[in-house]
Amino acid sequence: MAVRQRYRFRAPSTGREVIIEAEPGHTYRDSDSGEPLEVVAKLTPLAPSPSNLPWAIENLRHCPWCDQMAQRDLNDCPTCGRRMGPITTA
Repeated sequence: MAVRQRYRFRAPSTGREVIIEAEPGHTYRDSDSGEPLEVVAKLTPLAPSPSNLPWAIENLRHCPWCDQMAQRDLNDCPTCGRRMGPITTA
């Protein structure tokens, strides 16, 4: 389970982005240029969450019981709590 919140950071000069489980008060630097990274966005799901996948359409599926969206890596639906079946690949 992800305990710390994940953020998307960007290097201002290069525009390169990285996703980091960040802690408040720490300064994160770009590994190539050494410049401080700027926070661009906070990723959902918010911490703490049983899923480690960001909410994007390719990482979600529908619960067969309540028809709500859930992350692909979860076994139980976060909305209704019922067990979801295995993921089938087409």
